[in-house]
Amino acid sequence: MIRQLAAITGTARVRGYLVTLVAFAVAQGLTFTLIVPVLRALFAGDASAAWPWIGLLAVAAAVCGILQYRQAVMGFSLGLDLSRSLYHRLGDHLATLPLGWFEADRVGRIGQLVVQGARAVMGVPAHLLQPLVTSYVTPATVVAASLFFDWRLGTALAVGGAVLVLTYRYTATLTERLDHGVDAAMAEAGGRVVEYAQAQTVLRGFGRTGAAHAELEEALAGQYRAGRRLVTKVVPGLGLNAMAVQGVYTVLLAFGTYLVLGGPLGAAELVALLALATRFTEPLVLAAELGGAVRIGRNNLNRFAEILATPALPEAEGEEGTARPAVPQAPAIELDRVTFGYDGSPVLREVSLRVPPRTMTALVGSSGSGKTTVTRLIARFFDVDSGTVRVDGHDVRDLTTEDLMSRLSLVFQDVYLFDDTIEENIRLGRPGATDEEVRHAASLARVDEIVERLPDGWATRVGESGATLSGGERQRVSIARAILKDAPIVLLDEVTAALDPENEFAVTEALRALTEDRTLLVIAHRLSTVVAADQIVVLDGGRVVESGDHASLLGRDGRYAAFWRERTRAAGWRLLPS
Repeated sequence: MIRQLAAITGTARVRGYLVTLVAFAVAQGLTFTLIVPVLRALFAGDASAAWPWIGLLAVAAAVCGILQYRQAVMGFSLGLDLSRSLYHRLGDHLATLPLGWFEADRVGRIGQLVVQGARAVMGVPAHLLQPLVTSYVTPATVVAASLFFDWRLGTALAVGGAVLVLTYRYTATLTERLDHGVDAAMAEAGGRVVEYAQAQTVLRGFGRTGAAHAELEEALAGQYRAGRRLVTKVVPGLGLNAMAVQGVYTVLLAFGTYLVLGGPLGAAELVALLALATRFTEPLVLAAELGGAVRIGRNNLNRFAEILATPALPEAEGEEGTARPAVPQAPAIELDRVTFGYDGSPVLREVSLRVPPRTMTALVGSSGSGKTTVTRLIARFFDVDSGTVRVDGHDVRDLTTEDLMSRLSLVFQDVYLFDDTIEENIRLGRPGATDEEVRHAASLARVDEIVERLPDGWATRVGESGATLSGGERQRVSIARAILKDAPIVLLDEVTAALDPENEFAVTEALRALTEDRTLLVIAHRLSTVVAADQIVVLDGGRVVESGDHASLLGRDGRYAAFWRERTRAAGWRLLPS
């Protein structure tokens, strides 16, 4: 755990904090132990001999107080810096991971880790390291100093301390093992609660709310069972710790009484033994109580470290703010014998296609044929298993993320808007844009028509995922982002398929503004889009089975011709009253 803290916050800071903690624990132990010579001199009636020891005791107490204040300040400061560093490092690293890594269970775990895990980790230096170090160093100091004054006294304390340490380690190990199950159950429950809140429209439409939503109920029940196991297993361990402390204290008392009655130990040493036994066991009791929290904090540090150790998509080296020139006469987009799959299941097999500059290519095919995967690979959401994806003649793996994304605008059916104003959601396309440029892009996408109807105009917040807007309105905001970005290549998952006529017309007009004089790769469903394409690529089973223009593909009477006939028949369907 110490190495992980040092890796996150800096070795020098953690080392300095640990040195201060150890110095405080030693000073505390010496303060306790100096009671022995003071009492020995006082019981012997030699006040003059007691004064030097009292002076040393006062000095040790003053040093102990100063070090206690210093370690407390350092611990809180280190905890705050640790929390901030974890959030920054986690956020920066998540932005470099392939999107395929973000499975549902991992998103839930990240939420659990960020909300509760970070707080537990921050508490390690702020609240837990001090009692942990003190629980070992202070008793060790007491034992060493006691051996110097009386070997019998020191030996008794050493044996009692060993018993308490073994008991503490047993309970802490048990807590650490059970914490993994509790964390997994809480992550699952947290993910299900978020899912339940986000999917209220669907759940209510099908009567799957409340107790009828079995997935949420089972996740909450699992969380309850895991928490109950933790309580039923750990509480007896804490009771064992308490019994061990009382047992050790009783044995020390009996042993001291025996030594006094037997003669080798004086009354002063017996009183000192009782005082030391009390002060000796206190840090061990505190460590036992906090041992579970220490192990939980270490578990959360391990979970952070596991995410931070996940390999990122390899990033090409390049100078910040500079873009590589395009290769002359190279196709704007090229896939060369690309094979790719998710978790070992192939989606694309030896796919090759070329999209010349300032042309439109339409991807058609049945659901699951790999159309969306092609666009994701071009944007390098994933790396290919084999083959090459090129943009402007460059392998996307040889371009920096900033360089690659500066060439692409992505408009998909699944639109995500942040819980911010409409204006700021559009500005996401180019954060440095002026207000006039944002308003112009919004006007081209006909977002200004939406703004006129909203109570706070451009300052209207759209809610989580744009919940206050309709699907067509969210699409217009998404297109306004892409217009503002002004990238030369547009990847477009045809976004008008599920819109009402009014929004379809508005979005179509916005797309004309976006796609003018640009290179387009369109996942096409509507016949008008397919016919307008310069090139049509037909995917089936993850392979390119046909390519060409509309007329030539119809003449082949193959997969595209069958697709065209099916779509043409579907376009004529009507619902008639019975």
